[in-house]
Amino acid sequence: MRLRPLLAAAAFALAATPAAAVDLGIVAFQMSSDTHARVANAAKAAAEELGWDVTLLNSAGAMPEHAAQIENLIQADVDAIIIAMGKPVETDAQLAEAKAAGIPVITVASGGSQQTLFDVQANEYQVGAMMALYMLGELGYEGKILEERFEGNVATRIRGRILDAVLAENTAVEVAGTHAMARTKSWRDDVRAGMEALILQNQGEIDGIWASFDGQAFIIDDILAQQGMAKGDVVLVSADGGPEAYDRIADASSLLMATVTVPFEEMGEIAVDSVKRILDGESATDITPGPYYLVDPVLVDQSNVAEYVSE
Repeated sequence: MRLRPLLAAAAFALAATPAAAVDLGIVAFQMSSDTHARVANAAKAAAEELGWDVTLLNSAGAMPEHAAQIENLIQADVDAIIIAMGKPVETDAQLAEAKAAGIPVITVASGGSQQTLFDVQANEYQVGAMMALYMLGELGYEGKILEERFEGNVATRIRGRILDAVLAENTAVEVAGTHAMARTKSWRDDVRAGMEALILQNQGEIDGIWASFDGQAFIIDDILAQQGMAKGDVVLVSADGGPEAYDRIADASSLLMATVTVPFEEMGEIAVDSVKRILDGESATDITPGPYYLVDPVLVDQSNVAEYVSE
């Protein structure tokens, strides 16, 4: 009577067979941008720690490629998609296709969409207020400033709009010049050329410079340092946070005075945890009540940067 042992062996084999791994697609719009890479890499690491199979794609700042990569993941029938700093308006058709296919999509710092579950982001209205009020406080609420903007991302766009609101109520602060970063693939060259021209045109007359994100501020910092300026000669403030920003704030030879740090790694991890909860049967409203999952930013300047600088 070998039937009982055979049945027992079959049952053991079924029990020992692991569940199918989750196939997760991650699309980062521009991996040459530190923040995009931080979100995408943190999400990838968190997913792989769960034993998931991960496809990480870099759109390299190109909209056609971005749309095509989302489409390719849908065709590959992945279990879920995470998009870092995506363009939900421009890719509405692809996101609608994912929704129709039953593929949950969670975005990070991309803005809300009816086609996605929700967007994990910092409260950018809070970020913008912290940036603007810090700068104006250091200026004594008067003086001339330059602006380096970027309208192509919802987070940096909101920061700029909050700056506008703050400046509208503080008319003793004058905007002497504004450069809007337009190109994404060669954004560093764009910022350098634009700000070098503005700084030259307003040489010796600028009290502060507002940059919509840290990568822009690093370029501006280098331009100012090359001109022999020292920390405190102008109030240079930006946002995003990260090791390079903290090192510059702590460095007496750098002119960067403050950043509003956004926890990008945590946001990538939250996106993965949320995908897991969705795949386990929870609804999006169990995770967050609206189209946004908000995390808290923190202002980092010389008063607290020692807590952030790596040993």
